[in-house]
Amino acid sequence: MKRLAIDVEPAEYAVARLAADAPVPTGLLAPDGDGLVSVTRTGGELSVICAAADAPEGARVEAGWRLLTVRGPLAFTLTGVIAALANELASAGIALVTLSTFDTDHVLVKQRDLTRAVEALTAAGHEVHLPA
Repeated sequence: MKRLAIDVEPAEYAVARLAADAPVPTGLLAPDGDGLVSVTRTGGELSVICAAADAPEGARVEAGWRLLTVRGPLAFTLTGVIAALANELASAGIALVTLSTFDTDHVLVKQRDLTRAVEALTAAGHEVHLPA
C-alpha cells in the first residue's frame, strides 16, 4: 500500500440510528454545514454519521468518535485503502467504522483510541496530520 496522507478532523463525531421509516433529520444536510455528514437507509434503519453536536434528537447515539480522512481524491482503481487502514488498526486492537465518498475514504475511531491509532498508522508509514 502506498503511503497515505491522513487528516484527523478536530470535531467529535457520532454514529446514530433512527427507525428505518424515520425522515432524514431537518437541516442535517444543509449546504452551510461543517464537517462530514453521512446518511444511509437500509430496510432496518436510518443511520447517520455526523458531528456529535448535530446528532439527531430521539436517535440511539454512539458518540465519542474521531474522524480520520484520507486526502483525496483517490482513483476508483486504487485498491486496498480501507483494507490497509483496517488491518493496521485491527493489529493495534482498535475498533473502527469506515465509509467512503466519491473522492476519498474515512475512518472513525473512538476518542480514547486516537493516540494509538495515530501511532499505528504512522508506524505503518502513513503521514497523519493532527488538527492545529
